[in-house]
Amino acid sequence: MFEQVQAVLFDLDGTLIDSAPDLGAAADQMRTDRGLPSLPLDVYRPMAGAGARGMLGIAFGITPEHADFPSLREEFFRNYERRMTASTRAFGGVAELVEALVGRGLAWGVVTNKSMRFTAPLTAAMPLFATARAIVGGDSTPHSKPHPAPLFEAARQLGLPPQRCVYVGDDERDIVAGRAAGMPTVAATYGYLGGTPEVAAWGADTHIASPLQLLALLK
Repeated sequence: MFEQVQAVLFDLDGTLIDSAPDLGAAADQMRTDRGLPSLPLDVYRPMAGAGARGMLGIAFGITPEHADFPSLREEFFRNYERRMTASTRAFGGVAELVEALVGRGLAWGVVTNKSMRFTAPLTAAMPLFATARAIVGGDSTPHSKPHPAPLFEAARQLGLPPQRCVYVGDDERDIVAGRAAGMPTVAATYGYLGGTPEVAAWGADTHIASPLQLLALLK
């Protein structure tokens, strides 16, 4: 299944980078600004991959249908924008994985639901992404994951058929999108998992418990 792979596409938050500290801090500041007690990072972490929806859900128990959600979301965005790379780091082994992929002549890229408002400056600020040949954000196409459109766009940027790309992600929607795009899929069980850790039910072709385990699949 992985023998014909020529490129690896990754989700961003929870797969390549641990952005939970900055996402959680942006939401938690909204609580403390309102005189509410701070919540520990461990409470925010599982939903970090869901962005504003996940963070505001934890911080205030609201959903996107709430009347105040748009204004709270923009406040969250401003807080996050000010600290996007303050505590965000690549997961252990990711830099070595990327170096190995490039050394093997494999292209790689990012497909995230994070909007390009944040994806572009964040990836530009981190040396890790200097060799990425495709960066696709949540608003780069008319649809975000679990729709396959962003993955098709990444394959287009790489100049490859989708079936020659493998997609790695830590959320069920990543696997749904990858399968819909006709790509082999890998679930990253070291990530955030969207608060639903029943990874076996996602339908991924396989899973990895650490980034460097991917290399063994691509031999």
